[in-house]
Amino acid sequence: MMDAFSSSFLSTLPPSTKLRSPVITTTLRSTSPSPYYAPLPYISSVRIEEKPPTSTTTTKTSHQPPPQSPKAWPPPAPSYASPSVGAKKRVEPRLSTMIFNTFDDIINNFIDPPLRPSVDPKHVLSHNFAPVDELPPTPCEVIQGSLPPCLDGAYIRNGPNPQFLPRGPYHLFDGDGMLHSIRISKGKATLCSRYVKTYKYSIENQMGSPVFPNVFSGFNGLTAAATRGALSAVRILSGEFNPANGIGLANTSLALFGNRLYALGESDLPYSIRLTSTGDIQTLGRIDFNGKLFMSMTAHPKIDDDTGEAFAFRYGPVPPYLTYFHFDANGNKQPDVPIFSMTRPSFLHDFAITKKYAIFADIQIGMNPMDMIIGGGSPVGTDPAKVPRIGIIPRYAKDESEIRWFDVPGFNLIHAINAWDEDDGNAIVLLAPNILSVEHTLERMDLVHALVEKVRIDLRTGLVTRHPISARNLDFAVLNPAYVAKKNKYVYAAVGDPIPKIAGVVKLDVSKGERQECSRMYGPGCFGGEPFFVAKEPQNPEADEDDGYVVSYVHNENTGESRFLVMDAQSHNLDIVAAVKLPRRVPYGFHGLFVRESDLNKL
Repeated sequence: MMDAFSSSFLSTLPPSTKLRSPVITTTLRSTSPSPYYAPLPYISSVRIEEKPPTSTTTTKTSHQPPPQSPKAWPPPAPSYASPSVGAKKRVEPRLSTMIFNTFDDIINNFIDPPLRPSVDPKHVLSHNFAPVDELPPTPCEVIQGSLPPCLDGAYIRNGPNPQFLPRGPYHLFDGDGMLHSIRISKGKATLCSRYVKTYKYSIENQMGSPVFPNVFSGFNGLTAAATRGALSAVRILSGEFNPANGIGLANTSLALFGNRLYALGESDLPYSIRLTSTGDIQTLGRIDFNGKLFMSMTAHPKIDDDTGEAFAFRYGPVPPYLTYFHFDANGNKQPDVPIFSMTRPSFLHDFAITKKYAIFADIQIGMNPMDMIIGGGSPVGTDPAKVPRIGIIPRYAKDESEIRWFDVPGFNLIHAINAWDEDDGNAIVLLAPNILSVEHTLERMDLVHALVEKVRIDLRTGLVTRHPISARNLDFAVLNPAYVAKKNKYVYAAVGDPIPKIAGVVKLDVSKGERQECSRMYGPGCFGGEPFFVAKEPQNPEADEDDGYVVSYVHNENTGESRFLVMDAQSHNLDIVAAVKLPRRVPYGFHGLFVRESDLNKL
């Protein structure tokens, strides 16, 4: 989900001028030798194993990279038609690398071993959280119903999947981004799983071992931060990697705007990707939008379906702690709007827009250096004394002069669902899950309870009113994308059991004063992820808001089998209209996106 604040630490270190070019390969460490559908064991040991590379003829492509200038890593438009396409022999580790890895092992085993469950890889990577290898396009079997024609295109879901099993502390948010795409055409489905070929992935793939520090798990406590920080600095000075080329994981989400598809992680720039006609996934490059985008961008930009514009922001631990910006319908980035009225660093994972405003939440999670120094905790922590507030700024603001902040005690937003204007723009309504047990967000996600609320702010009087929509533990909520920034009636939310496991999906009617919902639970031992809504007729303005399908990957922990489910959004029980048996399991992940065939052809 969130690799927040990670760009700040390494970006302050001097870049090396002796950086070697990475060799992009797809030779991966092996996972369990058991068959695809065997139940996954609890990981009792962690080691790195490598598959020998196979030789395959390289496939060339004539596809041109996007007009925005990609960074040098990875090279634009490489071909990944099979696991070894374009692969080169991994270089032998340098003596310096072996020495650095030895010091890393000393830190991991004696100075800062993974003692807490939240950073213990034996716990974090157990069962269906365990990583998988890349999978080339592989046909799938439709075992129930039939795939509707409106699903021609691809559903792609992002998530963490460490390239190498970690030797030390590891948090769920620390994994390399892997995209799991199910390409659908004329009722047939093809599954493909590929890493986002980030600069980090490429360097470590060449080195044959982890090189970059795990930001969420590697800096818990002053001693751990000092030793790992020093080791990272030495690696940079020796030329092992250059943080100026990006340190992000691209493991959180995807976005489609300006006829470009991006894999996103909020500690880095977006990575442009595309799907081939066979269903394979290609990484085109790291995009800085012709030098106009700096450092990083949120993994949750908002796309206005009416205008084609995208709205986004970045945040960090140094002023300005928040910077707002947007892209026009052609994907051209507009000037930054720094928000200096945010006076301390806060964890801003998501936000919302209306037709007139952008809405930010300054919550109780932020940088917490004293807890790291004194208590050995994470550099990102909670401040119980802080009063959360919501900031509202005009959508096309040139500066922050018109931003207004409203105190909303006890309201901690991590994911926003939607927002809209009311009373001719004199009020806004925000839909979002409120994290009630915010202190557990990073360390004990199983104790987190998210209560979906409707928050209304009267911009004339400053009055803030709140109304709970459901008492259930709901997060990863979505809506019909055509209703972003407009008043919507229906929301489709994931049922935490507990989070990060998802036991089902709930459809909420947020227009009613009383609570109304219907749901589809996946069954004993079955867990899914974030749902996504796909409209049957997206170009039909007369279509009902809920006339479409809800889709998600679902994994059966009893059998080890994963499926792709298609549910009727208008039915009371979200009836399953199609189920696709996947050729191998798909690990649990974060956020996804459906891209129609017409849009895939423009990439």
